[in-house]
Amino acid sequence: MPPSIPEDPPRLIDPVSAATTHAPPSPLTTVTDSETGGLRRRSLMHHHDFRQLWIGDTGSQLGAALGSLAVPYLAVTALKATPFQMGLLSTLSGLGFLVIGLPAGAIVDRRSKRRVMISADLARAALLATLPAAWWLGVLSLAQLLAVATLVGMLTVFFDVSYQSYLPFLVPDQQVVEGNAKLQASQSVSQSAGPALGGLLLKVIGPPVVVLANAGGYLLSAVFLHRIRHRETPAPTAARPPLFTEIGEGLRFVIRHKILRRLIACTGLGNFASSGGGALLVLFMLRDLHLSPLIIGIIDSSAAVGGLVGALLATALARRVGEGPSIVLTAVATVLFAFCNPLSAVLAPVPTLIIGGVLLTAAMVAYNIATVSFRQRLCPPDLLGRMNASARFLVWGTIPLGAMAGGLLGTHIGVLPTLWLFAGLGLLSILPVASGTLWRLKRLPDHDDPGQG
Repeated sequence: MPPSIPEDPPRLIDPVSAATTHAPPSPLTTVTDSETGGLRRRSLMHHHDFRQLWIGDTGSQLGAALGSLAVPYLAVTALKATPFQMGLLSTLSGLGFLVIGLPAGAIVDRRSKRRVMISADLARAALLATLPAAWWLGVLSLAQLLAVATLVGMLTVFFDVSYQSYLPFLVPDQQVVEGNAKLQASQSVSQSAGPALGGLLLKVIGPPVVVLANAGGYLLSAVFLHRIRHRETPAPTAARPPLFTEIGEGLRFVIRHKILRRLIACTGLGNFASSGGGALLVLFMLRDLHLSPLIIGIIDSSAAVGGLVGALLATALARRVGEGPSIVLTAVATVLFAFCNPLSAVLAPVPTLIIGGVLLTAAMVAYNIATVSFRQRLCPPDLLGRMNASARFLVWGTIPLGAMAGGLLGTHIGVLPTLWLFAGLGLLSILPVASGTLWRLKRLPDHDDPGQG
């Protein structure tokens, strides 16, 4: 099952709505065709460049969904990984945001985001391809698996910071929420099919082919990103302040805005708690619940169906209860449904994990769409890369810490007690959003409303 309050695309082996003054557009509604400049209202799926981004992202997410099961399965079954080693694998996968998250944002703002994403896709594909090669040669080791996880995680930092900062450059402001919802919906569909297909492939063909499919997804993403016609014009390097000055600008923007500060605290605490239990979840299902890879894949796939529901209902929820209350409600729901993981040890495991996963992921995706769209609308365009990098540094930086803590505790007190402990810790993440003013904000501010920050 997914982390408690992860932040949107990717996932750890892993992992912040906005609307206009009026009700935000539904993911399925149509809007003004920005490419023709006409008055005809059309869906973003008629937007050539967005369509390339969407297709490439869908392929990448499908591949990543396959690999998210294959890599830990490989560690547990082929390399006999211990709870500590599983925690270490999860830690190293997310270490990039803690180590290079801040400079990555400033670097991305200085370069073409599209080119950064293509380069990251190609490098990740090449690294992942070394795992099946080593498997077939009989030389695969835990050290190689950890090294690949670390490097892929580092490259994912650059891809994700570019990815989140790119959409506002590609589509008009009034279509950003629609674009995020469509991307989240396609990711949920990919994640629905991916784990079940991955579990089947693990059983029938074996882990190497599944990992190779993950690499293929990154290659597909690179091909379609290359087809995007829009070309950015980054500011000349000579006109920019020093790198560390730019890093400070992004970090200050995030920390000084009172609403962003609360969202960052909520997501960061939630990620710490969820990654602590998430690092041990595959191990728990394989060794404690004695579930097969196919059943685990079905559980993950059914959970991702909830993500599709969350993506389709996110804007309707914000319209019905208000943007601020929708964030609070989805944050609370995400944390509460995370208790289904340890509860599966005392209740019927498969139904408990499936029901909990569907409800948790629906709430999580609605939370992600709301908060990511808010951040994109709030931030000035020339600061987007640094703002997103700073936010991800703060909320994803807690993931490797939680994963390492989960691995250590799982070794000393056992896997199931560790799952209960981290589910309980997740309750703390509700406090920053439940105790503030979000409950009363029907509409969240944007960069034209500085007084609300």
